[in-house]
Amino acid sequence: MTLAITIGVLTAGAVYLILQRGMVRIVLGFVLLSHAVNLLLMSAGGIFHRGEPLLDRGVGEPLADPLPQAFVLTAIVIAFSITIYMLTLAATGKGDDTEDDS
Repeated sequence: MTLAITIGVLTAGAVYLILQRGMVRIVLGFVLLSHAVNLLLMSAGGIFHRGEPLLDRGVGEPLADPLPQAFVLTAIVIAFSITIYMLTLAATGKGDDTEDDS
């Protein structure tokens, strides 16, 4: 329940920041959204039906699935590259919509 609330709060904060005018706020919104997606991917993997990996390995005991961790690792790399690209666009851009260019 706590994880679902955390994902909801992060998503709500991300949507609020993405809808702002400033480019840095939009970048921070995408960072929050990427954190929410990472938590969602980890929670979708589920650990309730798996045993601990490499500890007391039995014959028929299911081991932890590495696929959700691989998805999150890939999502972290993609989010980092998108963040760097967007920060580069924010630094080299002419400015926000709120500035008067005349």
